[in-house]
Amino acid sequence: MSSKGNQVIEITNLQVSLEAGVAGDRGKAILRGLNLSVAAGEVHAIMGPNGSGKSTLANVLAGREGYDIVGGSVAFLGQDLLAMEADARARQGLFLGFQYPVEIPGVNTMVFLRSAYNAQRREKGLAELDGGQFIKFARAQVKALNMNDDLLQRNLNVGYSGGEKKRNEIFQMAILEPRLAILDEIDSGLDIDALKLISDGVNRLRRQDRSMILITHYQRLLTTIEPDFVHIMVGGRIVASGDRKLALELEKSGYGHYEALVA
Repeated sequence: MSSKGNQVIEITNLQVSLEAGVAGDRGKAILRGLNLSVAAGEVHAIMGPNGSGKSTLANVLAGREGYDIVGGSVAFLGQDLLAMEADARARQGLFLGFQYPVEIPGVNTMVFLRSAYNAQRREKGLAELDGGQFIKFARAQVKALNMNDDLLQRNLNVGYSGGEKKRNEIFQMAILEPRLAILDEIDSGLDIDALKLISDGVNRLRRQDRSMILITHYQRLLTTIEPDFVHIMVGGRIVASGDRKLALELEKSGYGHYEALVA
């Protein structure tokens, strides 16, 4: 479902299983014919119970290893996304905000982000920013997000609280200026104050040429980041779509009715 033209991502009949070499449920089908279309400027929320395939969708779109694409297609900005390596997807403007951001000891946040940002500039044929230019740019982004600049001098996610890690994901998104941002449970583990800070940051980054996919269990996130569309995902497929009223209905009735549709 999408109301506008100018599609940023078009997912058609996507079928994904765990790679045969993965321990545990190897070969298990996870996505079973998923369809989703997101136009420029739209925010889509995907809700669903544990095990419905939400994080798998995010990982597959970002290019994470460990999955077999059994069928279907994904077009991103008119290109075959599934044919791209993960780093090429990032350079083309796809961003994944992790549910559990990884700590990387010894890697300074500024050095990491400058490297990623300059990789994007090289892809566009633009001159790279030197250290001084990038610091000026990064500080401006921090200020625009109403965040503290202490993130700039620390190692990436090392010793961060859960809220600080999620805040750093939003800061990275501001720096990298993606065309499509996939935020995987950006609200998990946050208290009310931290949720408001993260939500305010996301709202400040909404633009007519930037699309977002929010993956969440709870409608509380959608009271502060109002999506254009809400989708319910069960059994590896989107089984219902609507506006934010669908999330409110889900909060009252649960997933039982939708799970019965794919039983």
